[in-house]
Amino acid sequence: MLDIPKPPFHRANRLASQKVSEILAIGARAAELKKQGHPVIVLGAGEPDFPTPSNVIEAAHRAALDGQTTYTPLAGTPEMKAAIVEKFRRENGLDYAMNEVIATAGAKQVIFNAFMATLNPGDEVIIPTPFWTTYSAMVDICDGVPVTVTCSGESGFKILPEQLEAAITPQTRWLMLNSPSNPTGAAYSPEELLKLLEVLERHPDVWLLSDEIYEHIVYDDFPAVSPAALSATIRQRTLIVNGVSKAYAMTGWRIGYGAGPADLIAAMTVVQSQSTSNACSIAQAAAIEALTGPQDILTERRDNFQTRRDFVVEALNEIGGLSCRKPEGAFYAFASCEGILGAKTPDGQVLTSDREFCSWILETAHVAMVPGAAFGLSPYFRVSYATSREELEEAMARLATACAELELPA
Repeated sequence: MLDIPKPPFHRANRLASQKVSEILAIGARAAELKKQGHPVIVLGAGEPDFPTPSNVIEAAHRAALDGQTTYTPLAGTPEMKAAIVEKFRRENGLDYAMNEVIATAGAKQVIFNAFMATLNPGDEVIIPTPFWTTYSAMVDICDGVPVTVTCSGESGFKILPEQLEAAITPQTRWLMLNSPSNPTGAAYSPEELLKLLEVLERHPDVWLLSDEIYEHIVYDDFPAVSPAALSATIRQRTLIVNGVSKAYAMTGWRIGYGAGPADLIAAMTVVQSQSTSNACSIAQAAAIEALTGPQDILTERRDNFQTRRDFVVEALNEIGGLSCRKPEGAFYAFASCEGILGAKTPDGQVLTSDREFCSWILETAHVAMVPGAAFGLSPYFRVSYATSREELEEAMARLATACAELELPA
């Protein structure tokens, strides 16, 4: 066989700062340990452990049998767009026209379309930190500049009005809000949102991207309100991002949707026309049923998540060296391990960071968690409680046992 020289591969400059998600790397290591026979419990998943509702699956089946297997209009079928419009009217008190909504291949594509359609080199996007790291990655890829603003546990991991004001420059194009949040579960009250909107009122060139994917997973009667419903002025420069992945356990169906000014949606549709084209026709039919069919399952599953949240937060706070704020929503607990730093493990290793702590827990207690450093804030770690109560109880017991073996700093 001829020895043909391998041609050089030239990676695009836009990927220079990008790498595979740390969450995926942790998942890969957990899978490797499982292969070796270790009973690993993974608390890193960003998806519900519930099945897709049966009525949704049946709707997809009917659509396939009825021949809904061809291309659809770029921004979604008329039925899909009508379901999105009705959802916003019914649940958020917002009236959108059909040309003000778009259906995409997952909520992530809504964000990517928006940045690709609006960012020029050097344009800035303010991102409260900790944050889902895909936000900054997409800004980078679209030639923008992510401006991260650290939001401490003392502020409930939420950006304060004075922080927002200080972060805005003539180059600022967007503010990103994710409420409830990944990774912290923190959510903004209507009063907190209004104070942030007052800042935006003074800066008419700054638009708001509101990621509301976890809006149905809120606890203790917390009022999940869209900022677009609080200010008619700000609504004119707000893009709402949502989807069926979290509330309806449809992560693999890849259906997201957005709502905003018609000019923005039109520009995003141009981007989509040159990338994925339309979202999957059958998945759109399933999403229509999810949005328009019976909604009682949302309450049932939210209550289940709240029970898990209460258990996990209490268990974490009972472990010496750890502390955890009770989140308002989502299915994550974001706990501090500051009291662990400097501790010595039984084999003599000194744990100096949240990454080292999470790695040690994975290798010894076989519980996979994600360090806060992956989301831009240390020393914390994220626990997803989107798994069974039995696994959560076992994971918390292992974590407590492991931490009890540490020689904590004086």
